[in-house]
Amino acid sequence: MSDSKTQHRIRVALVDDQTMIRQSLGYVIQMQSDMEVIGEASDGEEAVELISSITPDVVLMDVQMPKKSGIQATKEIVMKHPEIKVLILTTFDNHNYVVEGIRAGAVGYMLKDADSQEMLDLIRRAYQGEALFHTVTAAKALAEVLHTQFSQPEPPTDKPLLLDDLTERELDVLQQIAYGFRNDQIAQNLFISEGTVKTHVHRILHKMGVEDRTQAVAKALRHRLVK
Repeated sequence: MSDSKTQHRIRVALVDDQTMIRQSLGYVIQMQSDMEVIGEASDGEEAVELISSITPDVVLMDVQMPKKSGIQATKEIVMKHPEIKVLILTTFDNHNYVVEGIRAGAVGYMLKDADSQEMLDLIRRAYQGEALFHTVTAAKALAEVLHTQFSQPEPPTDKPLLLDDLTERELDVLQQIAYGFRNDQIAQNLFISEGTVKTHVHRILHKMGVEDRTQAVAKALRHRLVK
């Protein structure tokens, strides 16, 4: 990871049609030394215009909003600004929302009743490039999307990536990343130290020519490196 990601505050944008929700989230975020709220929008249409002008690092995006849904807004934002991480924010643990959010390019899914520490942790981890779909419904939806993309991958448009480019252990770690596991969980699953996992992740990103874990998974799917 680039050291620059630890040298400035995480820039967060809030998108929700309920003023009270935006105020509550904003209050908690503004209390943190490593993040700040740089903009708010009350509907999807406004969000697309706002995000293009302020380019935040992370967006908390409500699903059901007037004028344009959070899913459509996410799709448009990610297409224009693939470096921006969008976390879907909703009241219900809904399978369809998760599937649509993943396909739109969201990197995570958060329930509105999550406690403040969990929310802050998700923002920080999304910023670092992790995929965050950890409710039971979200896990099943992610598996469905991964299966569909693995069965019918898009033709690679970048330099061919061969299995030989990654070691067997690096492929194991890459598969774990695709499942959405954190470094400590990967270490436990593969019976290796967390420091070793970090080393493997660094090498994987370097070999694949990507900046973060989300891009690594997307490229791995295109090249059939993960299931």
